[in-house]
Amino acid sequence: MSASKSPESELLVGGQALIEGVMMRSPGAWGIAVRRPDGSLALQRGKVNPWGRRFPILKLPILRGCAVLFQSLALGIRALNFSAAEAMPEEMKQKDPGDNGKADTSGLAIAGAMVTGLGLGVVVFLLLPLWGTQLAERFVFGPLSNVAFNLIDGGLRGVIFLLYILAISRMKDIHRVFMYHGAEHKVVFAYEARGPLTVDAARVQSRLHPRCGTSFLLFVLLVSVVLFAFIPKDAPFLIKFGGRLLLMPLVAGLSYEVLRLTARLRGLPLFSAMVAPGLALQRITTQEPTDDMLEVAIVALEEALREDGLLPEAAPGTAAVTEATAPPAAATAATAAAALGA
Repeated sequence: MSASKSPESELLVGGQALIEGVMMRSPGAWGIAVRRPDGSLALQRGKVNPWGRRFPILKLPILRGCAVLFQSLALGIRALNFSAAEAMPEEMKQKDPGDNGKADTSGLAIAGAMVTGLGLGVVVFLLLPLWGTQLAERFVFGPLSNVAFNLIDGGLRGVIFLLYILAISRMKDIHRVFMYHGAEHKVVFAYEARGPLTVDAARVQSRLHPRCGTSFLLFVLLVSVVLFAFIPKDAPFLIKFGGRLLLMPLVAGLSYEVLRLTARLRGLPLFSAMVAPGLALQRITTQEPTDDMLEVAIVALEEALREDGLLPEAAPGTAAVTEATAPPAAATAATAAAALGA
């Protein structure tokens, strides 16, 4: 169960919190464990086939971040669908006789969910702040410089993001997802410590991880302020909005590179300061997990390591789990939080 000590390999060990479960990513595979209502675990795993392996140009800086992001979305949505189906109580499944209880993990369904999610994100985090900034310039501040316009636009985007996180954190189901998020971080820390992968070893670890996808989202907010400043504020509204859309892949790619750099050099004061806001936000997006949640995260990581050939297969009957058959297409994607870190 060894892992390379280089930062490059460390960036590939991480995961994503699910509904009553966790998805973990090892350098060459992923694994999912979900706690069913009866206490058993549903497992799923597969190989990672990064786009950069098939298209070497996607290994270049900035481009690799965009590739990781879209692959992450695909596997993340598939994993969430799987966890939602497996965590659903049996009586709820029986309410709809036409529903076999299996999540739709077809390529078309996942593409549709990705388009819907990205569309909502564009409206809430691009269109709404830009519209609000234009209204503020017209009725509150008067004429603004290009820098001031983009600072207000970025500030509104940050406020909306923070309010969104605070709002969903009040929901009971999301609070449990945040507990599983904490479990995922603790298990990643335990793995990186090269010690035993046990509940006791994971329990004492921090739930705040410097490579969390939460930090990536904050870097996206900061990088977008800089890049959007190159779009003239006096341009027509559709030009400003379209320019922001076109720049988003570059924003994501640069943010990914900043995250890699801060993770590698986080011991230096400057980069430690850059990581601090993300760690602070994780006090909301992660919560202290229970021991059974840590167990789920450990099983998910072990599944990924076994699929990757880094851990021997478990002897039959050593765990009270039921494996679910992974869809064939699942092996072609990777999770964002894992590829970005924890």
